[in-house]
Amino acid sequence: MEVFCIATKSNDLLTNEQIKESHVLVIGPNGEQLGVKGIKDALTIANYAGLDLVLINPNANPAVCKIMDYNKFKYEKAKKQKEAKKKQQANIVELKEYRLSPDIDIGDFNTKLRNASKYLEKGHKVKLSIRFKGRQMLHTDRGIDVMTRFANEVNSIATIEQQAKLDGRNMTMILAPIKEK
Repeated sequence: MEVFCIATKSNDLLTNEQIKESHVLVIGPNGEQLGVKGIKDALTIANYAGLDLVLINPNANPAVCKIMDYNKFKYEKAKKQKEAKKKQQANIVELKEYRLSPDIDIGDFNTKLRNASKYLEKGHKVKLSIRFKGRQMLHTDRGIDVMTRFANEVNSIATIEQQAKLDGRNMTMILAPIKEK
């Protein structure tokens, strides 16, 4: 016996007249088994209850159908998937990069500090980077001073995850928010 799938989407289940089985095992709306019935009898029972007959497992012998409100089922399934996706995205920690300069002015420093603090309070990580140009490479200690000053300013809301390290002409440091208990 072949099952022809007329469903519009690949994950949709067959309902009511779309079911081409001759005999099905019917499960009632409250989860009780109503036994093996002919497809016409099962459709009559579903119509009498004002619900849909949904093919749950076409591979079983006989195929398993459940009497339920299919639109409500689809709605709740979509709602669960949306909630799961929202929880999954809540666990994702973003990394925002702030570029500093070894001879950064106090106004620019405070602006970047304020923006990074807001980002850290949201629970995301911050990457500080300094690119040394030309003769600035002789004074990498200034870059370390700027980064440690930045880290000290946000030490109430963040910890240093990766200390300042020099990689070629770039120096980077990663700050992570303090986990709340």
